Amino acid sequence: MKKLNLKYLLACLVIIVCLFISSGCPLPTLDNIPTTTTPPATTSVTPIDPEWMPPSADGQDQALPSIADVVALVRPSVVAINTEYVSYDIFNRPFTQQGAGSGWIIDEDGLIVTNNHVVEGADSVTVTLADGRTFPAETVRTDSLSDLAIVKVDAGNLPAARVGDSSILRVGDWVVAIGNSLGLGISATKGIVSAQGVSLSVSAGQTQEDLIQTDAAINPGNSGGPLVNIAGEVIGINSIKIAQVGVEGMGYAISSNTAKPIIQQLVQQGYVIRPWLGVGLYTVDEYAVLTYDLAVDKGALITEVAVPSPAAEAGIEAGDVITGFEGEEIASADDLIQAIHSSEIGQSVEITFWRGDTQNTTLATLAESPPS
Repeated sequence: MKKLNLKYLLACLVIIVCLFISSGCPLPTLDNIPTTTTPPATTSVTPIDPEWMPPSADGQDQALPSIADVVALVRPSVVAINTEYVSYDIFNRPFTQQGAGSGWIIDEDGLIVTNNHVVEGADSVTVTLADGRTFPAETVRTDSLSDLAIVKVDAGNLPAARVGDSSILRVGDWVVAIGNSLGLGISATKGIVSAQGVSLSVSAGQTQEDLIQTDAAINPGNSGGPLVNIAGEVIGINSIKIAQVGVEGMGYAISSNTAKPIIQQLVQQGYVIRPWLGVGLYTVDEYAVLTYDLAVDKGALITEVAVPSPAAEAGIEAGDVITGFEGEEIASADDLIQAIHSSEIGQSVEITFWRGDTQNTTLATLAESPPS
């Protein structure tokens, strides 16, 4: 059956071809199949600038400034500071604790700048120079509010570092931190200025002002060492690092322009003179409100009053809460400290405070701060 069908189909095909030929119609070919494709239209494009060429790379800087030259210039002026403290265990037995920090020579006659927290309360302070010589501290003068200190050693003709102008720094400028990192000897790290004029609360009632933020690594032991610009000038004193999970590259230095007048007073007078009210402070929080049954939920709680002092003479007592200073709201201990330091010695200031459920106003004449 399949063979008959195939023969039938072939016969039909032959008949169709013959009919085409006998009728004079040519069989279709690729040459005579009509097409529907149209050629693309030509478009005229006007050039922006036929003569333009890419900018030349001739003369561009091939490398960053040499950090090695900066370190070589400053390193002889950087010192390692080692401290010893006598502590007591739970059985009241004494034992010695050791600490390490950094400093830098500001005067060839043995004046060294460091942080207050490096030397504060130390029973002995030893300075090791870059050339390996070691000297015991002859005199130590500190200022806890600025976290600055001066150490004097009996040495002369020392390589003093140059001090620069921190006010001309720009965000993005290269800086180098040099110090006794981890107490393992003098080393250097580099970075940039990340921010300027930073204020940072470092403890209850204490805020550091005009700090330089940098991403140059600042590790334990770097405290007190110099932060220098690319010219090798000290533009900051390394002081603080934020050490939290997820936080990187946030170190802070006290600006040289803030430090210079404080260093000068520590050298000339032994302490820093500031306007003084004569009170101990605590920022009002939920704990203070509940403990002391306060009528307000913000302000500066007075924990103690020095006698004699401007506060005592103005009738301020422990347990009062200061909420206003010269017409400005006081919401924390930091607010009050900044307000006092922004005033003048001898200035009469209006203070608003709460005692129990009663709001009061008094006048206090700020005095010169006594030696620490």
